[in-house]
Amino acid sequence: MEIKLKNALSEIKRGISEIIDEERIEALVKNYLEKGQTFLVKAGFDPTAPDLHLGHTVLLQKMALLQKYGAIVQFLIGDFTGMIGDPTGKNETRKKLTREVVLANAETYKEQVFKILDPEKTVVMFNSTWIEALGAAGLVELTTTFNVARMLEREDFEKRYKSQMPISISEFLYPLLQGYDSVAMKCDIEMGGTDQKFNLLMGRHLQRAYSIGKEQAVIMMPLLEGLDGVNKMSKSLGNYIGVTDEPSDMFGKMLSISDSLMWRYYELLSAKSLEEITMLKKDVEEGRVHPKHAKEMIAMEMVARYHGKEAALHAQAEFNRVHAHNEIPNELESFTCKAPVWIAKALVDCGLEESTSQARRDIKQGGVKLNQEKVDDEQLQLNGGEYILQVGKRKFAKLKVQ
Repeated sequence: MEIKLKNALSEIKRGISEIIDEERIEALVKNYLEKGQTFLVKAGFDPTAPDLHLGHTVLLQKMALLQKYGAIVQFLIGDFTGMIGDPTGKNETRKKLTREVVLANAETYKEQVFKILDPEKTVVMFNSTWIEALGAAGLVELTTTFNVARMLEREDFEKRYKSQMPISISEFLYPLLQGYDSVAMKCDIEMGGTDQKFNLLMGRHLQRAYSIGKEQAVIMMPLLEGLDGVNKMSKSLGNYIGVTDEPSDMFGKMLSISDSLMWRYYELLSAKSLEEITMLKKDVEEGRVHPKHAKEMIAMEMVARYHGKEAALHAQAEFNRVHAHNEIPNELESFTCKAPVWIAKALVDCGLEESTSQARRDIKQGGVKLNQEKVDDEQLQLNGGEYILQVGKRKFAKLKVQ
């Protein structure tokens, strides 16, 4: 049993940035292995965007692992706090979301998380259930548990305060309400990213303040870098790989990451053991395995996880067909427009470029092709006919000019 506990704790600690109260986590896992006692793990998601990306799954995969060792995951959808907006890392007040948008996004979250979590060991919860019941008196009581000076110690608030940038009272309420979630849910462990430390510690503070008889441990996971290898993965930065991305897009994006970033993805996303990853890395460094092959392996694993093995094999074959042999994908999205059309505008209308100015820059840099021929005239006008437009190695579209 001691060896089993040691192995479980080693798995749990893999890739974690910080643990607060590791002894409590060890005791919870030990009780499950010896007595079958389950425990409650909380992770909150504000449904501010409808799709999850691989950065979110770093946390979800750790939650799934904890389910193996006795956790009942309380997957919290912050339908109430989502309408305030988490101020973490923001230098300005977040725009409020409507309840309709929040609930619509929440539904897509529920569909996606069960690709990773065990639904039989997961309880989906909405924090409006207890926050709306808190009432005005309860909310005032909640605000007495923490003072403004302590709140301004939080790094993002401190910066904004010193810069004389506005901070709304509702933003002060956000960490208090997130902490109160831990009171209402009576969780034993709360999980989040390293950027959530202040909010996670608030849960411990409020569980003490409300004397619920337990004090949650905290597990903080690192923030996964996006495709640029610098910033955290984010839809707003456009450096993300979405859980719902098409298999071919997911595969192509995975292969676009740098060789060094690949190992970060292996550590935080792969189901391979750390020993297997270490051996693979050594094989790459000593020339026995090509870095591209190692990258294909993690790309295949991700596509298979979210779309199935058959889709992963098809995505790999299609990628190799297009890129290794400079061919056009079998399936292309088609667009129609009236003649004549400026090449830069056509690229924007087909969704291959965000703006005509970006299209012109890509043409100048040789990154745009028309019917597999490089375009060098940024003022090119397309007349009647059918064209295959291409930007970079992965973006294609079929255009019919009438």
